[in-house]
Amino acid sequence: MKEKLNIGIILGSTREGRVSPQVGKWVLDLANERGDANYEIVDVKDYKLPLLGEGNPEKFKDWQAKINSLDGFVFIVSEYNHSMPASLKNALDYLQPEWNNKAAGIVSYGSTGGARAAEHLRGILAELSVADVRTHPTLSLFLDFENMSVFKPQDLHKKNINMMLDQVNAWSGALKTLRK
Repeated sequence: MKEKLNIGIILGSTREGRVSPQVGKWVLDLANERGDANYEIVDVKDYKLPLLGEGNPEKFKDWQAKINSLDGFVFIVSEYNHSMPASLKNALDYLQPEWNNKAAGIVSYGSTGGARAAEHLRGILAELSVADVRTHPTLSLFLDFENMSVFKPQDLHKKNINMMLDQVNAWSGALKTLRK
């Protein structure tokens, strides 16, 4: 029997009033219905990372261990000012080899579905040798959230989430062979 992959669903926003925990839980629930991998929420906020180059560098050891333990990722990314949250960029910058030769999917949200944030994230992932998959579910603040704060996804997104997870699992499994 094949060993299950470990896939982290990374919540990238840390700001007060964020909706990423709602989106992440929805993705986790859909992923767990599949039973094809071990999925877990990894919240950047829990790691309290100081800005890179400031503060105690020992604070990132738990973050390093968590990312190292994962075979692939699903990034839940919100769009702030036509880009991704600074907290996610900071968390990505803390590590290099721990990200390498892994796969990632992106679920983005914002006024334009978070498309610009996802495009910025893709460039950073490429530099970290993370293979991002093609299917990219985009969630609208106007259509998938009530009052832009309560997540109520349209049913049409479930198909895209499952296609993205198919791709993340396939690529994560293939890339795991490079890390052995």
